[in-house]
Amino acid sequence: MIRAGSRLERILHSGVFAVTAEVVPPRSADPGPIIDQSRALVGYADAANVTDNPAGTAHMTPVAGCAFVAEAGLEPIVQVTCRDRNRLGLTADLLGSWALGARNVLSLSGDPASARDHPDAVVVNDLDVLGLIRLATGLRDEGRGLAGQAFEPPPRFFVGVAELPLAPRYDPARLERKADAGADFVQTQIVYDVDAFGEWAERLAPRGIFERMFVLAGVAPPRSPASARYVREHLPGVVVPDRIVEALEAAGPDAAEVGVSLTVEIVAGLKAIQGIAGVHVMGLGKEESVRRVIEAAGLLPRPTVV
Repeated sequence: MIRAGSRLERILHSGVFAVTAEVVPPRSADPGPIIDQSRALVGYADAANVTDNPAGTAHMTPVAGCAFVAEAGLEPIVQVTCRDRNRLGLTADLLGSWALGARNVLSLSGDPASARDHPDAVVVNDLDVLGLIRLATGLRDEGRGLAGQAFEPPPRFFVGVAELPLAPRYDPARLERKADAGADFVQTQIVYDVDAFGEWAERLAPRGIFERMFVLAGVAPPRSPASARYVREHLPGVVVPDRIVEALEAAGPDAAEVGVSLTVEIVAGLKAIQGIAGVHVMGLGKEESVRRVIEAAGLLPRPTVV
């Protein structure tokens, strides 16, 4: 059932293998960088995440970012974290994001702030992710906030969440609770180990997750052996097989090129996994690598009308 009417929602419901990407609002008051990122992805991604203070560092608000992304001709997925706002702020940002062009929202806890710009920053967490999902879906389906107050017209978001399928001690019940709360789609952590991810999908299939949510697998082309080791050691839930690091080491100055080729192979493997509805391609600040992966993986042209 189409509930929000976003482009991404229509594409997923049509059965087309979807492609999302992401843009990062600048660490300044200049909108130029996010406009440039967005323009580089038009025609390549069906929608793009607008990140919310990633890595616990201060950036331009994603609410403003949505306006620039939409103006550039790309559909925004506004990221909203529980870390920085109470329920009043969360409600206000959902209303504002919709008004500025967002039709999709990604509900997140937020990266820890303790080790970055403001280690003493107060973490709010008035709502957890499940509460934020219920807030967004309550506005969409009933036109009411958490206190029962009416909003007319309300924002009617296509609601997404993130997931770490290969995290140690992974609990599939948490994803089921997100689905129960009303989430429509999920973007996973970066996948480098397709076999392990396929085993995760096999475990979840009997639970009916793929019938209840659209699953988009995260991919990101590594640019060097050092970058592959970094994400393996510092990003939760990322498993980087030794063969990936070894291939990048053997490539020498051509490591970035090999990283794109490896990612194209990963995308092919993910497309073969039953239930996977698309990929979320992260360039880690390099839009050109995102474009090259999408091109080489045969994911163009993107549908123009669905």
